Amino acid sequence: MLTKVLVAAVLAVVFSLLLTPWVRRLAFKVKAIDRPDERKVHKSPMPRMGGLAVFLSFALTVILLRPFSLPLAGLLVGGLLIVLLGILDDIKGLPAKVKLGGQILAALAVVPFGIQVDFITNPLTGGIITLGIFAVPLTVFWIISVTNAVNLIDGLDGLAGGTSMIAALTVAAVAWKQGVIYGGSGVHFEVAVLAVILAGAILGFLRYNFYPAKIFLGDTGSMFLGYCLSVLAVMGLTKSAAAISVFIPIVILGIPLLDTFFAIVRRCCKHQPIFKPDKEHLHHRLMALGFSHRQAVLVIYCISAFMGGSAYLLNVVTTDQAVFVLAALSLIVIVGANKIGVTGTKKVPGANAQRNLEL
Repeated sequence: MLTKVLVAAVLAVVFSLLLTPWVRRLAFKVKAIDRPDERKVHKSPMPRMGGLAVFLSFALTVILLRPFSLPLAGLLVGGLLIVLLGILDDIKGLPAKVKLGGQILAALAVVPFGIQVDFITNPLTGGIITLGIFAVPLTVFWIISVTNAVNLIDGLDGLAGGTSMIAALTVAAVAWKQGVIYGGSGVHFEVAVLAVILAGAILGFLRYNFYPAKIFLGDTGSMFLGYCLSVLAVMGLTKSAAAISVFIPIVILGIPLLDTFFAIVRRCCKHQPIFKPDKEHLHHRLMALGFSHRQAVLVIYCISAFMGGSAYLLNVVTTDQAVFVLAALSLIVIVGANKIGVTGTKKVPGANAQRNLEL
């Protein structure tokens, strides 16, 4: 089994390494170009739409190596829809309402294939809360939230890709462990393999996307990564009856979700529209603190790995111990966010930020 997983991961890496240069040339031809502005850190036009290479690498590996199943077909169909939406946005630029409509359609696409959150575990009592008519709305909300959260953190070379790869590996580890706990559950093992394939596809792309990048993920990639991670979480991680299981996907995707949450908080505190862009995201604040482009990305990788390790820990400790871990993690997040300044309550000198863009 482990040999097959390794072969799948390597094949995804190879596909990604081979396809990314082709997608880069295609991006120039179709004018999927990201031009610099006052909010962006790159100084020259860059090809985007790189997520097409990640999607194709993932899809080809899955089609060649994994047995057919309805959930797998749903993931690929929904992934294709979100990628097509991203390609249109990368080439032409779509209005926010059109993008949201497309995201809702892609999120709904997986439901007929049996992918939805049917229940959640009450963390207080350990009992099961059946969602009934709220199952589909909650599933759609979760998928759209993660899709947009990953899209929102895509502000530095390799940032969204690297954090998503760490999240995918964490999903794989947690799903594999849950498969062992629940007596070799095929669903959990399948999610673990798919997550490893996704991580392989991202790793090959990072060869061209890590600082200094030769191509960007674009909305094609950032939306696909968020979409795929959210759907994999629904397919596997939400199926556990453990009392603490409701928190595990949230912790795994902590970086994009928390960055989005704090963006909403600070904009509300400043009486600004929540969709108004700013330069106070985590990566902006780290650079304002004096970190270089590369250093800021590596710091966030480390934070992502810490969150991933915490999520895995929640999966193996007792409920009482998990509550303690969650409380400690929450305290660390609040103190850290305040200190860095992502909540908007602390002014961080930005004199070094512009200089560091060139490092």
